[in-house]
Amino acid sequence: MSTKDFVEKDYYKVLGVPKDATEAEIKKAYRKLAREFHPDANKGDAKAEERFKQVSEANDVLGDPKRRKEYDEARALFGNGGFRPGPGAGGNGSFNFDLGDLFGGGQGGTQTGPGAGGFGGGLGDVFGGLFNRGGTGTRTQPRRGQDIESEVTLSFTEAVDGATVPLRMSSQAPCKACSGTGDKNGTPRVCPTCVGTGQVSRGSGGGFSLTDPCVDCKGRGLIAQDPCEVCKGSGRARSSRTMQVRIPAGVSDSQRIRLRGKGAPGERGGPAGDLYVVVHVDAHPVFGRRDDNLTVTVPVTFTEAALGGEVKVPTLGGPPVTLKLPAGTPNGRTMRARGKGAVRKDGTRGDLLVTVEVVVPRDLGAQARDALEAYRKATADEDPRAELFQAAKGA
Repeated sequence: MSTKDFVEKDYYKVLGVPKDATEAEIKKAYRKLAREFHPDANKGDAKAEERFKQVSEANDVLGDPKRRKEYDEARALFGNGGFRPGPGAGGNGSFNFDLGDLFGGGQGGTQTGPGAGGFGGGLGDVFGGLFNRGGTGTRTQPRRGQDIESEVTLSFTEAVDGATVPLRMSSQAPCKACSGTGDKNGTPRVCPTCVGTGQVSRGSGGGFSLTDPCVDCKGRGLIAQDPCEVCKGSGRARSSRTMQVRIPAGVSDSQRIRLRGKGAPGERGGPAGDLYVVVHVDAHPVFGRRDDNLTVTVPVTFTEAALGGEVKVPTLGGPPVTLKLPAGTPNGRTMRARGKGAVRKDGTRGDLLVTVEVVVPRDLGAQARDALEAYRKATADEDPRAELFQAAKGA
């Protein structure tokens, strides 16, 4: 904000006090207006937020006797027609000049007439330190709330289908004792070091400057005149809350989910932070997971693998499906049941990957043993390891 803007502002009018108001009257007026228009008491009201900034800006000047004196002198010189031209300045008795040129210095045209000379590079150098310290305005800036990280453990089925779970979170929130102002009376003043921006600049050489959080107000832009005993003047206190959080379908173990705007509340109308939830998924006794596909191992008998047949396969949370097992199916072969897997981001489902495991019976009855002995004699000329030895010799 330019010096010209500050000179043209009537801070007495902003606070609703006369120009000869005492310090006590100014302080009382500011406290009343600050409580009325504080952003934490008018959430989402942009007009109230802007009014609070104007009130804080006015108090920052009028509440400081030295700055108030400089402000009054500047207003007397340039405000309310205080700068008056000499004879011959214009045909209609007015003086045609741009007040911004006086404060900006050098960009406008050269002024003529009595009193026009002697200002050198502009009056911005004279009053810049009063109203625009360090090139920043006195507007207290909104602050974004902190991000919060939490963890949740889901069952295998919940991770596949999605679930709504309660999360108890602890984070920094506006202090209830002082309504987030940090001041026992709810009337903090604008930080004189950063002029309400919460940031200060420092030179780093080569014409560059770096911005750091203000150490005096810890980046808030406000300083408590009478610090709140609960939050020690920070305006923030530890708060716990329980939130119902929807975990989307198809999440995997150790996945980190970002929920925008579900973190700690902001300050002075600033947006809330984000919530990051790390998901842990319990193992399932039957099913496994491979990306968007589910996996399952199905035992089959020797005769089913050798002769073929139909095999029923369980699905997660649904009716079983029947797969046709080709004759001569080897142990470890994987087949696919389409659309029976985990939910993808687009709402479709992956597949169920079914791996066949041939089961060898431990105990055989006499009839089964006789049948196998007969099978062994019938296949005595077949050597399943012949190719293995042949390949080993070739290597």
